[in-house]
Amino acid sequence: MDFDQLETFLAVARLASFSRAAEKRFRTQPAISSQIRLMEEEVGARLLDRSGGKVSVTSSGKIFLKYAEDALEARKFMLAEVAETERVPRGEITVGANEGTCLHVLPEVFAGFRKKYPDVAVNIRRADYARILDSISDNSVDFGVVSLPVKDQRLTVMPIHNDELVIIAPPHHKLARSKSVTVAEVAAYPLVVPQGGHTRDVLDHLFYERKLKPRYAMELDSSELLKRFVAADVGVGFIARSHVQEDLRAKVLAVIGISDATIRRDLALIFRKDKALSRAAQAFIDTAVNLRSPGSGTSARE
Repeated sequence: MDFDQLETFLAVARLASFSRAAEKRFRTQPAISSQIRLMEEEVGARLLDRSGGKVSVTSSGKIFLKYAEDALEARKFMLAEVAETERVPRGEITVGANEGTCLHVLPEVFAGFRKKYPDVAVNIRRADYARILDSISDNSVDFGVVSLPVKDQRLTVMPIHNDELVIIAPPHHKLARSKSVTVAEVAAYPLVVPQGGHTRDVLDHLFYERKLKPRYAMELDSSELLKRFVAADVGVGFIARSHVQEDLRAKVLAVIGISDATIRRDLALIFRKDKALSRAAQAFIDTAVNLRSPGSGTSARE
């Protein structure tokens, strides 16, 4: 049994799917099944229950799962400790973030980090806010990048990027003639909004607080799709300013400020307070914090 097999087992157990594990591990499904079968033969017990069209961890598998996680964590720390002796950051780190952050904020951070520390592999796991917190908790990612505020006292929270929500509309739209408009003026038009998440919660609360009844033309689970449908004139939307700079330069979208509200969308790097930081992890923190952008005032989280 090797570390590669253990990682495959953890992927199947966490995703409850052979096909999704195969996709994540860049393998074929038969290859994943073969690895699991060899492990089960070696330990002499069934680790995964495949009946009923679902994959679940058996009672024996749950015992195996704990030791597999411990073994992989020990391997990570062993490699980090060995790298420490050379005083050069090596190894790998995994960062969880949502779609918009992956596309519009992290590339600059990763580019700066890779330039300084080419021997450190950086993996990205795209997920929503709740799943990022779960991944931090179970140590399947080293860091998360999420919107503030973060109230979990078990986490270290380090602000790295200041931003705010703005209104977006097609360049020919009536709202695009103004530099800023009120929330009530925006609510009079069909809106394209996030399907869920903290930004949606903040918007719903804002409209409720002001006794406004917005018309939701479309609800989407992707910030990139949201921009595309706004550009197609399905409705107007709200999005982080940093996410539309390229669209603004290409004149695909117009950005309008909110005159009677400031909705912050600041980001922070989060990790467990009890996490033993390798030299690579500490170097990543330093890079991310040093690239922090200036900005200003109520919190929204996507």
